[in-house]
Amino acid sequence: MASEITRLNPAELHPTPGYSHVTVVEAGRTAHLAGQCPLDPAGTLVGRGDLDAQIDQVVANALAALGAVGARPEHVVRSVIYVVSDDVEVLGAAWHRLTSSAIGPAFTTASTLLGVARLGFGGQLVEVDLTAALPD
Repeated sequence: MASEITRLNPAELHPTPGYSHVTVVEAGRTAHLAGQCPLDPAGTLVGRGDLDAQIDQVVANALAALGAVGARPEHVVRSVIYVVSDDVEVLGAAWHRLTSSAIGPAFTTASTLLGVARLGFGGQLVEVDLTAALPD
């Protein structure tokens, strides 16, 4: 039996720019992906100083990680996006690029976008943490 995923936006909560306030998974297995970083297969940081290039690499890495467990972006039930910035325009641009990307459906679920001071690799500007309900 495939996991049933329900996304809700209670009327008592504010409207969202595309994500859902609540995601419910009725049954099944889940995959918890490590934070996907803008590193190429050799472990080299991609796009130093270029948020868009780093987002594109994160998207490619997230697709590979999801694919490794037989999942697609629409199976994601929780996402957390970390961006090195405290500028609301930079955060909004990162959100828009991610939601317009090949993993865009992942962000229709319960999602959090955080501006942070630093991430784990020198020069890293973005990281995406995903949890997926695995299909059978």
